[in-house]
Amino acid sequence: MTDNTSKGFYKLNWLQRIGFGAGDMAQNLIYQTISIWLLFFYTNVFGLDPGAAALMFLIVRLVDVLWDPIVGTIVDKGNPKWGKYRSWLILGGIPLVGLAILCFWNGFSGSLVYAYITYVGMSMCYTLVNVPYGALNASLTRDTNEITILTSTRMFMANLGALCVKSLPLIIAIFAPKVLNPDTGKMTAVYNTPEAAPAWFITMTIFALAGLALLFFCFSQCKERVVMDQKESANVKVSDLWMEFGRNKPLRVVAFFFITAFAMMSVSNAADAYFMTFNVGATPLLTTLFMWLGTIPAFIFMPLVPAIKRKIGKKGMFYLFLGIAILGMVLMYIFVSIPATKSNFVLLCIAQFVKSTGIITATGYMWALVPEVIAYGEYTTGKRIAGIVNALTGIFFKAGMALGGVVPGLVLAWVGFKADAATQTPLALQGILWLVCVIPAILLLLAIWIISKYELSDEKMDEINRAIEARS
Repeated sequence: MTDNTSKGFYKLNWLQRIGFGAGDMAQNLIYQTISIWLLFFYTNVFGLDPGAAALMFLIVRLVDVLWDPIVGTIVDKGNPKWGKYRSWLILGGIPLVGLAILCFWNGFSGSLVYAYITYVGMSMCYTLVNVPYGALNASLTRDTNEITILTSTRMFMANLGALCVKSLPLIIAIFAPKVLNPDTGKMTAVYNTPEAAPAWFITMTIFALAGLALLFFCFSQCKERVVMDQKESANVKVSDLWMEFGRNKPLRVVAFFFITAFAMMSVSNAADAYFMTFNVGATPLLTTLFMWLGTIPAFIFMPLVPAIKRKIGKKGMFYLFLGIAILGMVLMYIFVSIPATKSNFVLLCIAQFVKSTGIITATGYMWALVPEVIAYGEYTTGKRIAGIVNALTGIFFKAGMALGGVVPGLVLAWVGFKADAATQTPLALQGILWLVCVIPAILLLLAIWIISKYELSDEKMDEINRAIEARS
């Protein structure tokens, strides 16, 4: 063991790195299914009005604003026997799985009360898993290069989960009822009507149980090494959250970047199913192929992140890939707007690949910034409140997801989208296109400006971490 390792700069083996990444794969199987498909399920299968669903998404996020700091405090103050952070993968994971499955049960079809109870409960349980999971990264090592590798591995695994989630139309089609397609004369699965409800329930059950198995695997492979001692933990208060936000400038930058990035992803992801169903008129197979292109770039570019970051730096990498994402959105808008290219599925796929390359790489790496702002806070205050910092970033990424959940519902209601209509009006189709291209591009421009304010370079972080370890 080297001197640096003994002072917290631990190196992990690949099984440990993959084990840590399995936790994010699990959460993608569960929560990304919720994020991408729940609004579509509510409006087309469960029978909720888009406006009512949008209001519910907003209210749930307001509940999170109150709940997240409480969870962050509980996590930082507590010392469960299985580990300060990793214990919650099991304690929160089991009820999370149950409630996620119930979100896609149609037993109380059209009941707004049932939707509120299951969605609020699921979201609260997700916080019990996600906040400590986010803090777990910072508890494994202080080594900045190791954290970059961990983050790349985590996002690679997360996107494996996302690939499964974006295959949902294809999986549902296995269980969904079949109808005769008059254009082809073949039987085609229908996944966007109330009759497909059992297929949605079965698919979510499969995803959720697989997610639970991955949470257990993550639990088994993670060893916490860089944590507060019990004496420090006893002094943690809920008020520490907002005090840390006020005095930690890098944390504020990361928090606002999270809001913008997750709002962009949530708007775009929620709109994809509508875009492929109504603007493109794609089959479940083509919808799945299109959505796969929203994930496949991760397997090409996330392993290259450490090398790209060394070459052009943290900010340079964000500028490059956020710009690529905007280019992809511009191309998609052009292709869909020009009659000669509107029905060219290959061109749409090219635009989707370009757009996704930028989004996945930039938003994947942003998680490596969280351990940095935790260490910065410890350096300036002497308190390593990883749970509270992750609760704060959780509040902001859920605020972004709230916008992502509210905006599509409001836009769809405003443009007169009708779930039971065979064809949509030109205004409704244009509204869906705004959600896929225009609004996300505006949010990415804002994200570029926000990340330009981030000041913690790798050299600065190494300096800070060495100073922290020298105190002990």
